[in-house]
Amino acid sequence: MKIIVSGSLAYDRIMDFPGYFSDHILPNKVHVLNVCFQVNGMTEKFGGTAGNIAYALTLMGEKPVISAAIGHDYQRYFEELSRNGISAESIRIIEDDFTASAYITTDQADNQITGFHPGAMKYTSALDFDNLDPDDTILIISPGNLNDMVNYPRACKAKGIGYIFDPGQALPMLDAQNLIQSIDGCRILVVNDYEMELVMSKTGLDKKALLNRAGAIITTLGEVGSQLYTQEGEVNIPAGKARQVVDPTGAGDSFRGGLISGLVQGKDIEQCARMGSVCASFSVECHGTQEYRFSPEDFNERLCICS
Repeated sequence: MKIIVSGSLAYDRIMDFPGYFSDHILPNKVHVLNVCFQVNGMTEKFGGTAGNIAYALTLMGEKPVISAAIGHDYQRYFEELSRNGISAESIRIIEDDFTASAYITTDQADNQITGFHPGAMKYTSALDFDNLDPDDTILIISPGNLNDMVNYPRACKAKGIGYIFDPGQALPMLDAQNLIQSIDGCRILVVNDYEMELVMSKTGLDKKALLNRAGAIITTLGEVGSQLYTQEGEVNIPAGKARQVVDPTGAGDSFRGGLISGLVQGKDIEQCARMGSVCASFSVECHGTQEYRFSPEDFNERLCICS
C-alpha cells in the first residue's frame, strides 16, 4: 500500500543557554524587552512532521512518500533522506524561500524561547491526487501548510482515499468549520489530550459526536500511553517501555509512524495503537526527532511487553 505523509519539513536549530532567562529579564521592563543570550553552541537537527513520521515509517520497514514543500537550502535534508532510504521525489522545492526553521534556546531550568520561520511551509505541496489509487493508498494529513490541511481531506473524500487527520499544533489556526469538515470522514483522528480539549472547544462537539464523524479517535497521553475511542468503546493503550527518557520531542510523530505501519499490515486498530506506543518509546531515548534506531527484533520484544 502507498503511504503518503503530508506535513512539514524543517531544520531545528537547538541552542543551550548556560544560565537562567529570568536572571536577564527585569519584570518591570517587559514592555520594553531587549535582551541577548549568548549560547554555548548550536546543533542542527532534521525535523518537521512529515520528515519525522516518514522516518518512523522507514524504521518500521515501510516506503513512505513525503508530500511537503522545502526551500532552496534543501540539499542537507535531501542527503539525510537519502541516507535513510527515504525518497524525496514528491517533495516540492521552493527556490525563492528557505526551508521552515525552528530556533530553540533552552536555559538551565528547561525554559525555552523559540522562533519559528515557516518559509517554504507557506506553499502547498501540490499533491497530485489524480495519480493515486484509492484502493492502495493511505494518507496522513499532519501539521504543515494550512491550505493542504483543509483541501487534502476534501480531495481524499472525493477520491475515496482513506486518511488520518492529525491537526496538532495547527489547531489554533484552523477555524471550526474547516476543522469539522476535515474530521468528518477521516479514518482516524489523532491528537494529544490538550489538543482533544481544543478540538471539542472549537467545534462544540463532544467525543461521542466526533466519533459519529471519524472512524476512530486516538488521544495520546505521553508517558501514560494513549486512549483509543471507537463505536465499540474505549481502550487504554499502555506506553512502550523506554530504557530512559532523554527527549520526548517528536514522540507523537513516531507514534503515528508505528500506527500507520500496523494499518497497512492489516492489524486491528488496537494493535496498531500498541505499535505506535512502542515506536514512540524508542524515539524518547535520543535527542532529536530522527536520531533513534531499532531492529525488528528490538521492536517485537517491546511490543510483546506492551501487549
